[in-house]
Amino acid sequence: MREYKVVVLGSGGVGKSALTVQFVTGSFIEKYDPTIEDFYRKEIEVDSSPSVLEILDTAGTEQFASMRDLYIKNGQGFILVYSLVNQQSFQDIKPMREQITRVKRYERVPMVLVGNKVDLEGEREVSAGEGKALADEWSCPFMETSAKNKGSVDELFAEIVRQMNYASAPDGDARCCSACAILDPSSAGGGGGGPSVPDLDRDTRADVGSDPTVLGGTVDNLGRGAMKRLRECSPPGRRRCPVPSTLQL
Repeated sequence: MREYKVVVLGSGGVGKSALTVQFVTGSFIEKYDPTIEDFYRKEIEVDSSPSVLEILDTAGTEQFASMRDLYIKNGQGFILVYSLVNQQSFQDIKPMREQITRVKRYERVPMVLVGNKVDLEGEREVSAGEGKALADEWSCPFMETSAKNKGSVDELFAEIVRQMNYASAPDGDARCCSACAILDPSSAGGGGGGPSVPDLDRDTRADVGSDPTVLGGTVDNLGRGAMKRLRECSPPGRRRCPVPSTLQL
């Protein structure tokens, strides 16, 4: 049976603990008690495949924000929660996603964006369209939930399992970041060699230099700095990334 580590992130009071406890125990927490760190474990069957989820419910207050790097480093999938009756919580979730990609060093991290408290529709400050647009930008699923009424709570945790299953599959999406994508054979222009240097993102091109003979070449001609960027964008052992983990400078 597969085991997955799921981290629930979001600012204070958005319902992270309420969602987690509702999923694990089937009950709703009426009283708000700020979390420092809570750990839960539950078996779940998704698409006829059993798994065990180890769920870390994290602190939402800035007082404990320094602990997030460690949570992110150890996590495999992430549930990013905001309250749809609090516009500021929606803004707060954006730097958390940036922190995930920084710590993990790739963009296609398994995650689900969640707008909680849909039972308070009359107090809504964040439209479903805003949430969907942000999820589309991040290329991740989006859901609106109600921890109080258990609306879409089970579906939320099933979806993060699907995302983690997909990420661990050998034929999953190989493009984990803009730099890695250039090594995908489908992105190569013309016949033979790698993709052309002009296709690289701006920072990597800056590493290559402005020599026209290099800029007209392929990935095989990249300078030391650019190759270092390509190597570092993919942690060794990550199966989905096409950048060779054996590349040595």
